[in-house]
Amino acid sequence: MAGKADLAPDPTAIGEVSSPPFVRLPDPDSLFARRAARLRTLASVSQLEPYLRFVADLSEVQQLVATQSGPTGASDGPETARAAGFGMPPIDRAKAADDDSLAATFDRLFAEAEMIEKPQGAASALASVAAAHRAGRRDMANAVFSGLLPPDAVAEHIYVWAALQVHFARLASGLDPKAVKPVADGICPACGSLPSISMVVDWTGAHGARFCVRSLCSTMWHYVRIKCVCCGSTKGIGYKEVEDGGGAVKAETCDECRSWLKIIYQKNSPGADPVADDVASLGMDMLMRAEPYRRGGFAPLLAGL
Repeated sequence: MAGKADLAPDPTAIGEVSSPPFVRLPDPDSLFARRAARLRTLASVSQLEPYLRFVADLSEVQQLVATQSGPTGASDGPETARAAGFGMPPIDRAKAADDDSLAATFDRLFAEAEMIEKPQGAASALASVAAAHRAGRRDMANAVFSGLLPPDAVAEHIYVWAALQVHFARLASGLDPKAVKPVADGICPACGSLPSISMVVDWTGAHGARFCVRSLCSTMWHYVRIKCVCCGSTKGIGYKEVEDGGGAVKAETCDECRSWLKIIYQKNSPGADPVADDVASLGMDMLMRAEPYRRGGFAPLLAGL
């Protein structure tokens, strides 16, 4: 690691933003294929090439399972309206985790994942989770929901997360974006989970806007700049960057809650994907281990690295 640069608060003018939408829901028909392509591009110039290619293969499995699954989606019925009335996200994670369609998604993904190239440890982890009963998979799903993976079973939980991501992305894609409302700082308004990263986008009509991204349902939601994603504080916000990083990925730190979260600048890294670029920027995580901050949110693919 070459070092870091301490930066002043992000100076990009919020006034450049026209009218960004509050949420951008995932498109499971292309989400994982685009991610796989990005991972392969990043792998070609990274010391993490073997791992990035494995994650790319797993993403292609996710795409296959997503396109083979029947139509689904969180309806805008009485339960969704009731959740909104109580300030709750429309997707009930506990209910979704008990859905028979999730059990089928688990089986399909685990079967397809057997075909991809992987180290022996990952192969053993897949065999273990594939043989697990429904209750055992439910326990692993709860660990993913909590953002706390057991250190001795991270690989097993990554496969569970991959299946959950397919299932929840499909549920989120069926929501009415106009019906998705803010819940709380650091909470996904679609599924109530923790964010994994944030991204300053370069989309038409939303240039310079920051969106948080949930690694479970892949929903992106608008969140103001220079504000802690974890606690909502606007005080003591700072930015750190790996030396010669090109401004593509930074660590946004908060002196109020002592947390940090990655922020990706799409203008400096066209084609960036929240999950792919998070994994590829492991150097930032290594750098921040020496800092007096804890990583906020949840990044399962980096849990064992």
